[in-house]
Amino acid sequence: MSLIEINNLKVHYPIRGGFWNRIVDNVKAVDGVTFNIEEGETYGLVGESGSGKSTTAKAIIGLEKATSGTVTYKGKNVIEAENRRRLNYNHDVQMIFQDSLSSLNPRKRIEDIIAEPLRNFEHLSKDAEKLRVLQLLDIVGLDPDALYKYPHQFSGGQRQRIGVARAVATHPRLIIADEPVSALDLSVQAQVLNFMKKIQREFGISYLFISHDLGVVRHMCKNIAIMNRGRIVEMGSREDIYSHPMHIYTKRLLAAIPETNVTHREEHRQNRLKIERVYQEQHQKYYDKENMAFPLTKVSLTHSVALPPDEARQYRQKMNDEGATI
Repeated sequence: MSLIEINNLKVHYPIRGGFWNRIVDNVKAVDGVTFNIEEGETYGLVGESGSGKSTTAKAIIGLEKATSGTVTYKGKNVIEAENRRRLNYNHDVQMIFQDSLSSLNPRKRIEDIIAEPLRNFEHLSKDAEKLRVLQLLDIVGLDPDALYKYPHQFSGGQRQRIGVARAVATHPRLIIADEPVSALDLSVQAQVLNFMKKIQREFGISYLFISHDLGVVRHMCKNIAIMNRGRIVEMGSREDIYSHPMHIYTKRLLAAIPETNVTHREEHRQNRLKIERVYQEQHQKYYDKENMAFPLTKVSLTHSVALPPDEARQYRQKMNDEGATI
């Protein structure tokens, strides 16, 4: 059984209009998202800005109200607030936010910021609490004198480490990391990512790692889902996504990864231009009349893609035949 199972999750925002201010349409920020996160794994959720990644994360953790669907934890649907309280869900699932500065209270010292989840859930003595905070600072590589400073006195990378320390304070089972390194320099990104991996090894934490950077995701994640316009267009293992991409949007994202080998710069540029031309020419084939991705079709045991209906039928038949053979 998976640690957490997201099934057909939808977050729709109503659009009101007319004299009676009735609902005339909906913005489908998240529309039918389904995936599972296993114990101790890092699951990647990738897409461009506005694709619905952060809304999905907020709905999972309870910061955004889901329109429908289920988030199953310990056999219960934690979309319902009563189940979240009964299962101590807010203790077991924590979040690292994208903007490290705005997610930290500027009026509080770092000691109080990191200790806040401990005060909410564990009710330690003052000495035990301070010792735990010092241990957490040590885990993320910050000196003890950071206790008495304020968020504005730290660099972006250091603030993000403070966010990591606060997230792991209660020894959660899952941390949702929403673009945790997107605002940081490359060298600082590497430091924060390495700290996250170290903490995962030490505490057995699972991550839902949200990013638009496929290079970072490849480094962090074993299984990956690609989101576009509120739906998952492709999901599979790291090998499936990077070596055998099938959806036109996934291919476009992969082509945008910067090439570090300058000897192949022109070749990479031509390939990127070719994929962009194909995307513009065949774009409508991969989306329905509402410009939404088609339902996912299983193309292998680990790989699912939102294929056009004709291709989807072929793969369904192929999978049925292979299943009959096995």
